[in-house]
Amino acid sequence: MTFAPYQSVKAILGPTNTGKTYFAIERMLAHPSGMIGLPLRLLAREVYTRVVERVGEQAVALVTGEERIVPARPRYWVCTVEAMPMDIHVDCVAIDEIQTAIDFDRGHVFTDRILNARGRQETLLLGAATMAPVIRKLLPNADIVDRPRFSQLTYAGSKKISRQPTRSAIVAFSARQVYAIAELIRRERGGAAVVMGALSPRTRNAQVELYQNGDVDFLVATDAIGMGLNLDIHHVAFADDTKFDGHQSRPLTAAELGQIAGRAGRHARNGTFGVTGGTEGFEEEMVVALETHDFEPVKVLQWRNNRLDYSSIPALLDSLEQSPENRSLTRVPVATDQRALEFVARNEAGKLARGLDGARLLWECCQIPDYQGISPANHGEIVTRIYSDLKRNGKVDQDWIAEQVRFCDNASGDIDTLSNRIKQIRTWTFVANRKNWLADPSHWREKTRDIEDRLSDALHERLTQRFVDRRTSVLLRHLKDKRMASPEINERGEVRLEGHLIGTLEGFRFTLSRNDGDVDTKGLRAAADHVVAPEIYNRADRLAGAPNEEFVLATDGKLRWKGDVVAELIEGDALYRPRILILADETLTGVDLERVQDRLSLWLRHHINTVLESVMALEAPADIEGAARGIAFQLYEHLGLLPRAQVADEVKALDQDVRGKMRKLGIKFGAYHIFLPLALKPAPRELALILFALKNGGIRQPGVTDIPHIVLSGRTSFLVDPEVDTRLYEVAGFKVAGKRAVRVDILERLADIIRPLIALDPSRHQGDVPVGAAEGNGFRVTVEMTSLLGCSGEDFASILSSLGYRVKRTPKVAAPVAAQASAEAPALEEVLAENPASVDAVAEAPLEAVVAEAEVAPVALEAEIPATTIVEAEPAVVADATPAEPEFDEVWFPGGKRPEAKRHEHRRRPEGENRQRPVAKRRPEGEVQDLSKAQHLNPKPKFEGRGRNDNRKTERPRDERPKFENARPEKREAKFDPDSPFAKLAALRNKSAE
Repeated sequence: MTFAPYQSVKAILGPTNTGKTYFAIERMLAHPSGMIGLPLRLLAREVYTRVVERVGEQAVALVTGEERIVPARPRYWVCTVEAMPMDIHVDCVAIDEIQTAIDFDRGHVFTDRILNARGRQETLLLGAATMAPVIRKLLPNADIVDRPRFSQLTYAGSKKISRQPTRSAIVAFSARQVYAIAELIRRERGGAAVVMGALSPRTRNAQVELYQNGDVDFLVATDAIGMGLNLDIHHVAFADDTKFDGHQSRPLTAAELGQIAGRAGRHARNGTFGVTGGTEGFEEEMVVALETHDFEPVKVLQWRNNRLDYSSIPALLDSLEQSPENRSLTRVPVATDQRALEFVARNEAGKLARGLDGARLLWECCQIPDYQGISPANHGEIVTRIYSDLKRNGKVDQDWIAEQVRFCDNASGDIDTLSNRIKQIRTWTFVANRKNWLADPSHWREKTRDIEDRLSDALHERLTQRFVDRRTSVLLRHLKDKRMASPEINERGEVRLEGHLIGTLEGFRFTLSRNDGDVDTKGLRAAADHVVAPEIYNRADRLAGAPNEEFVLATDGKLRWKGDVVAELIEGDALYRPRILILADETLTGVDLERVQDRLSLWLRHHINTVLESVMALEAPADIEGAARGIAFQLYEHLGLLPRAQVADEVKALDQDVRGKMRKLGIKFGAYHIFLPLALKPAPRELALILFALKNGGIRQPGVTDIPHIVLSGRTSFLVDPEVDTRLYEVAGFKVAGKRAVRVDILERLADIIRPLIALDPSRHQGDVPVGAAEGNGFRVTVEMTSLLGCSGEDFASILSSLGYRVKRTPKVAAPVAAQASAEAPALEEVLAENPASVDAVAEAPLEAVVAEAEVAPVALEAEIPATTIVEAEPAVVADATPAEPEFDEVWFPGGKRPEAKRHEHRRRPEGENRQRPVAKRRPEGEVQDLSKAQHLNPKPKFEGRGRNDNRKTERPRDERPKFENARPEKREAKFDPDSPFAKLAALRNKSAE
């Protein structure tokens, strides 16, 4: 780099979109050699590619902090401003975006290049027009050239984010804001590309390409787009007008706003700018400044002394603190490299910096950028470790850097995770590109570059997945470029464009496929219309000639053709004449719609007449008249199933000849219903349910779609749903009985089982009594009955109760113990014979003691009482300490016949009692009275409710009587003297039971 006379310096100044960078490239290539310094690594890559296309790869070098491509003899150097090799002499030197010299972090580097970087023949300073006054003061002999903007910039006011025009860039100043806006645009407009300074150049390029090639129409970015990126942007919208500059949160200056807004419009095409997202509109003064590019001029540049004293660390720090002599320059605040130097100087590593070489190497290590930005201490520790290794070993420890690089080599994770890894790997990429810092620099350059590329690609993929709807982006390009392939429709009705699902054609309706939120529905439909409309016409033509087998009426009332819903049933004028509503888009109209309507109506009439054929025949039967004809018509109106109670009188009046004629029509007279057995099959019941629902509450009421599945399952009964209209169960072929719905034909079979049992008199029956038969024209529930209905217990009892049957519950009587004792008397005698001591003990004991110990003594008395009187007596416990719960004998009687009321003295009759038996024979009342008196006179304790219940109020208060139905009897233990004969008897019984 040479220091040419000031006359060779040209300042090319002007707003954005004036072609300054393009002019500088052309001027550089016009010289045999040249160098251009650019503000961003991304922009340096772009310019490098352009120059390589012009002069070849061997003639161009690329030097940035993290990338170094230097051929053997390059003629042109493309660099970032910080990486410009100042010891190389070239004919032309260009510095781009010189207004960056006011930046607190990097400004001093740009100021140094403005003052010191010179080409042998030409030096170009490129930047904003606001730099003109300060350039004149610092370089009074410089030639300043103003370049006017090629297009106009106009203020467009405020608009919602979702209503921004296409090809817009929406600018925010934090990653959180950028992500939120991009997600909103994805939901509303299909997607957006994302550009931020924190992204790697590779990721930013990939995101920019999404926007440039038309995959998305929106770009969400930070102020990174304000410098160097040449994009096809029509409108710039500011979602915020404040930013954090690393030191404080402050409003953007007019010049900064102008730098960003100036990206709208390209070459001769005009652009617009505005605000969005709640940002207040710009004041008139600001609008005028932005439209005319008239901003307050720059007065002072950031500066730092570049003539450093490397004799010692204190001397180096003092030289960095030196103030400028020119009033147009101001000393830069403490920068990152100086902060790192101060950190190293405070620890042991600072003692290693001896002499000029030690201090110079330390300062070179401090130039490592703080890409991670975690904290000054964290960055200082990295610098300290690298400097210590270089000073002690001459190279950075390979194992240590391998561990750091390995930690970054992971392409999984979300956007923030990948962004942080890219920041980390950039540090090691920078280290790998330093001369003589690593033992194998080529290996580490390739490795770190490969990791950064893979992380960048993964980050681009995550950004695209999160913020871009690929299907919509393809659609947008299709709408713009008619030469693209047309959408296609497959046999499943899926409409696809370049492999992306746009929507599905079901029947005659096209439904958009939406991945996430609402997108441009008009655009989607427009793209699919020219392939969907012809297909709809073809389907209408095919349906008009389709056979009956291709149509199906589902339980939800929808009519399907080849599996696709094409219509639905709605309420008509009559029960058997519902109307058909064609479900189609507006594309199906006119003659095509009428043909579809006529064909479906014809099929529906045929379907009803076929499935409900036996029912439809009852509308006007020819062979019956009078009451029979009325019953048949009511059966027709009730869809083939009529409760008998509704026409009980009419049915009684029918003679056998008329009934025979009605049976020929398929009518069956059941105990509870009059019905058509053929109409009770699943298909007729399903159709009947749909027809009934259309006239009574609608097809979408609860139960309409669920009950047919139960019918098909073959279940004979099931619990009813309280939310379902009970009439739906009746129409489906079930009777609601108690808590359950029972199939009508099953209910009739149950009646057929019960009827002979009620008619049977067991006392007069010869031979074996049928299972379930009971006295007094009653019956007991049998396994056959419960198996038939698929339920038992309370559920079955509720069904019988709902049918009008009444139950009589009688406690079952256990076998008297005395009788059992008599049967085992010989065994007891043998025991007593073998144990004379026991006999003697009993003989010697007082009579009262024996009676007190033997609680089973009353059983002997009970044995003398006829079995019919032992109703509520609790059997005496002999061997078991805990008696079993009482069991009841349940006998059911028809509702019209009740148990004989004359037997009021008995609460319940034991099983097998004959109602016709004379009272005197069944119950010797005299004996009972004597027994009661005997118990009353007995001084011993009473039996606590174990005796008879003879219904006399004088014997016991009503509330003290034992209650078996709802309360469990108290368990009592029977205690015997171990030497008593009763204990021997109990032991013998237990042994016999085993």
